Amino acid sequence: MERITVDISKEWLSVADICEYMDVSTFVVTSVLRGGTLPAVKFGREWRVARVDFEAWLNEQRALNHAEGEVGAG
Repeated sequence: MERITVDISKEWLSVADICEYMDVSTFVVTSVLRGGTLPAVKFGREWRVARVDFEAWLNEQRALNHAEGEVGAG
């Protein structure tokens, strides 16, 4: 499985950046951030996610989903 690379020039991503990249709502992204599964920093009311952490998280989620699919396929 090829590794996902996030091609965004910013080092720190906002919720809006992630929403645009993933084509999901702010509710989805903030729910993940509040759940603590995606490492992030909160400045006042604003969340920021390091691009490298977002990439790592995407690849981890993809690997987990892939592994779950293989278990269910047997």
